[in-house]
Amino acid sequence: MSVATALVIENDPTADLRRLGEWLTEAGLSLTVLRPHLGDELPAELDGYLALVVLGGDQSAYPGAAGEPAAPWFPALEGLLRKAVRHRVPTLGVCLGGQLLATAHGGLVERSTSGPEIGPGLVGKRDAADTDPLFKWVPLLPDVIQWHRDEITELPLKAVLLAASGRYPHQAFRLGDRAWGLQFHIECDAAMIEQWVAADRATVDELGFDPDAVVYASAEVLPDVEEVWQPFAARFAALALGTLPDADIPAPGTGRTLPLLGQ
Repeated sequence: MSVATALVIENDPTADLRRLGEWLTEAGLSLTVLRPHLGDELPAELDGYLALVVLGGDQSAYPGAAGEPAAPWFPALEGLLRKAVRHRVPTLGVCLGGQLLATAHGGLVERSTSGPEIGPGLVGKRDAADTDPLFKWVPLLPDVIQWHRDEITELPLKAVLLAASGRYPHQAFRLGDRAWGLQFHIECDAAMIEQWVAADRATVDELGFDPDAVVYASAEVLPDVEEVWQPFAARFAALALGTLPDADIPAPGTGRTLPLLGQ
């Protein structure tokens, strides 16, 4: 494997890397994509990988009624997420991936009582984002794409809340000094949104939305999403590569900072 390789876990074929993959490779990371939904086995360790990215999916992060995981590989994936935080491997979880990062560390994910959230929206940065090595350059109200029914109702004990919204208070968080969970999507392109609208027409109808309007509104905001989150992805890649400039990493639970590895 390349010395600059990130491990990417694709949980669902409809939630692949898309633009996020382009942004990460443009920033210097090569990507190894594992698709456990097609039978790929997850590694037991993250040795040799510079980063871990866990993508979204239609599954729930919490067990089913009989106590079984929503996907058979989720226990192993949560184990990898715990090891990533423990060993300070830069980690990014997107939507379901962010929820799994939370549940792997004692957080709680449930079906949201606020109902589904889909399409373009805004989230608001919290004060802690001002000192976060990735979020401090994100604008106060960044554009995002939403598509979820579940939500993180309790963050892990030592998580730092970085972004919130009125209906969903846990939109982004950091665990340790280099693991981030996002409730929203940053990777979408218009074709992905069209696919989601077609596959999840029941949710669109439940909300009383016009399917074409959801696609159009989402496509209209994608340039703004890219303007914010492409640099965010580049900073994540730089963190993994040890080249993030002028950004010491805050030590969890303290006012001190820890220098980046490799600097």
